[in-house]
Amino acid sequence: MFRGSLPALITPFKNGAVDFEALAALVEWHIAEGSHGLVPVGTTGESPTLTHEEHEQVVEAVVKAVKGRVPVVAGAGSNNTVEAIRLLKHAQKVGADAALVVTPYYNKPTQAGLIAHFRALHDASSLPIIIYNIPGRSVVDMSPETMGELAKLPRIIGVKDATGKIERVSMQRDTCGKDFIQLSGEDATALGFNAHGGTGCISVTANVAPRLCAQFQEATLAGDYALALEYQDRLMPLHTAIFIEPGLAGAKYALSRLGHCENEVRLPLLGVTDSTGAVIDAAMRHAGILN
Repeated sequence: MFRGSLPALITPFKNGAVDFEALAALVEWHIAEGSHGLVPVGTTGESPTLTHEEHEQVVEAVVKAVKGRVPVVAGAGSNNTVEAIRLLKHAQKVGADAALVVTPYYNKPTQAGLIAHFRALHDASSLPIIIYNIPGRSVVDMSPETMGELAKLPRIIGVKDATGKIERVSMQRDTCGKDFIQLSGEDATALGFNAHGGTGCISVTANVAPRLCAQFQEATLAGDYALALEYQDRLMPLHTAIFIEPGLAGAKYALSRLGHCENEVRLPLLGVTDSTGAVIDAAMRHAGILN
């Protein structure tokens, strides 16, 4: 159910407020372009600067717009276990199919603390949970051994791995089992990630090039790595360009060039500079998605 290309959906703004009309249109576009699922209000969805009310409204709006056509994995992470439980219960209430829960950031729990945190979330609802392991942002790295302990819980079903360490896939297959869902959280290495046993990517680039990213994932999952490499060659400049500055700013700029949203982010982030915009434009032309 959770495999292939799942865009880490941006949250469009207009005049400082969430643009729910643009959000609904983005959902329709992604489904038409072949995205295999949607992940609202992750970091790319600007969860750090959404109010709690906005966070919940975006999840509910995406679930309603999707209408069961593809899975919705709702961002529900916090470094406050009680707050994460609240977000998890809301996601379940409005009909999300799973929750993406980041390792607690800033307070740097031990591995035992990570187990306690995720066990508390697991026991608080019946919603499947995908762990989001991103040491570069959370400053804590969940070890494969810890993940293996959590994988014993029936509703801890997978991981979004943004460690950048492709060998983690094989290590986690050993500790968590071959049925544990492993999704890449890093576009540029998604090819190698799937070769090691991954089954998809929660992708920033898929915001901008959903059809290409879906076709790339389908090629890897069919074992056609020669075709996947052709897609990788088209997409790699875009993977790089989007992340010259914070990825969500790059993705929003690119989507604004395609006419899908305003080029608007919230402080402390800024829109990309003109020089970065030019590089993104060139990468989009290389991929064949901008004239």
